[in-house]
Amino acid sequence: MALDRKAVEDIAHLARIALNEDDIPATTAKLSGILDLIDRMQAVDTAGVAPLAHPLETTQRLRADQVTETNQRDALQAIAPATEDGLYLVPRVIE
Repeated sequence: MALDRKAVEDIAHLARIALNEDDIPATTAKLSGILDLIDRMQAVDTAGVAPLAHPLETTQRLRADQVTETNQRDALQAIAPATEDGLYLVPRVIE
């Protein structure tokens, strides 16, 4: 489907996009190319293809559940204002 200059100007107006006079031919070609691609995709026979709920229905590759970091709790809590039994103490906000 080929678009003409008037159609591109109308689309740009509806989309609230300001096009320069120099940009109209390139935009016309790009939009016509997109519409041609859509027409070709519509022509593909998809009768035997089951619809997907999500385009990436794959399983995640999982890494091994191993500890890779060293325990730095004491070093990180050394700068905290208040700690007790390895927990951060915070002021009470709800009475």
